[in-house]
Amino acid sequence: MKMKIPLASLAAALIAVTLLPACAPLLIGGAAVGGAMVASDRRTSGTQVEDSAIELKAASRVRDLASLGNVTVTSYNRTVLITGQVPLEADRTAVEQAVSRVENVRAVVNELAVAGNRSLSVRSTDTIISAKVKATFIDAKDLQSNTLKVLTERGVVYLMGIVTEREAGRATDLARSVDGVRKVVRVFEVISEEALANLLPKPAATPAPASALK
Repeated sequence: MKMKIPLASLAAALIAVTLLPACAPLLIGGAAVGGAMVASDRRTSGTQVEDSAIELKAASRVRDLASLGNVTVTSYNRTVLITGQVPLEADRTAVEQAVSRVENVRAVVNELAVAGNRSLSVRSTDTIISAKVKATFIDAKDLQSNTLKVLTERGVVYLMGIVTEREAGRATDLARSVDGVRKVVRVFEVISEEALANLLPKPAATPAPASALK
């Protein structure tokens, strides 16, 4: 199924591709902290800061272990997703162990492949796929796109976020509909609709009319 993606989204993706370094042995997922992104995120501001710290600490520990690989470390609500490629199974195990020992890590999902590093063309395609998936989420009226994190490795799309079962299914179906997506892996934290209602900001109380105060 082919989808029409806004030109602005594709342009942003292409700009990101041109900025990719020729060799990137380690990438950090990076939690957005501050301003509107904090307000729309379902994690607490403290957890967002913790996620950023986890990614930085994990990057430091992994860099020497996987110097010949291409590893991406992404933390969301203290669950760490490891993606990318390493040359040996021993490297894959060592990276997981190192990340699991980082302070405040709650769980580790190891999706590292024992394979050669992605070529520039494959990385560029993955970046465009992620941009298309994100654009699809933005266009959907029944999803809060800012609560979803998207990563793509060789056409496999990884989705992270704190979502309800309905949102998880909807996001998965939308991601699968994008051209070039081979598989969707869900790394969601699924909560109930009631729990979601408790997370959402409560509307401000309407002040009583002046006449009612007399």
